[in-house]
Amino acid sequence: MPRSDERFEAAARDLGLSLDIRRFPEGTGTAEEAARAVGCHIGQIVKSLVFVADGEPFLALTSGANRADPSRLAGELHAASVRRATAEEVREATGYAIGGTPPFGHPRPLRVLVDRDLLSHQEVWAAAGTPDTVFATTPRELLEASGGATADFKSR
Repeated sequence: MPRSDERFEAAARDLGLSLDIRRFPEGTGTAEEAARAVGCHIGQIVKSLVFVADGEPFLALTSGANRADPSRLAGELHAASVRRATAEEVREATGYAIGGTPPFGHPRPLRVLVDRDLLSHQEVWAAAGTPDTVFATTPRELLEASGGATADFKSR
């Protein structure tokens, strides 16, 4: 079985993307760690957060500077309830562990919402399948590859 980062790289290739995946042994599992390792502003980090809306998992690609608000996510999805997914639900929905969940390349399609604040950057950084790998992309490429829709769901 291929490693998580190898599975992600293969999924990216299937989408026609050639990514420069970088490994940081000190870890990039949190937005703060990733920003420090990469040398960018925390707002440029893409947090791939899995939530469950009315029993269905979905992905909220959130700026590292923001917190996703479940009630605002529920409003965006017209859902009665939204909650954070458990670690087991994250792995089941995406095929990846928390801290290394990439924004696309999952075994099944997920609905994706993309934090509007990510669009204000020329370059953003996201997990590449493991807690110590990341890749750079543009917000537009992120939207296209993830099939996401922009939304405003940050906590106020």
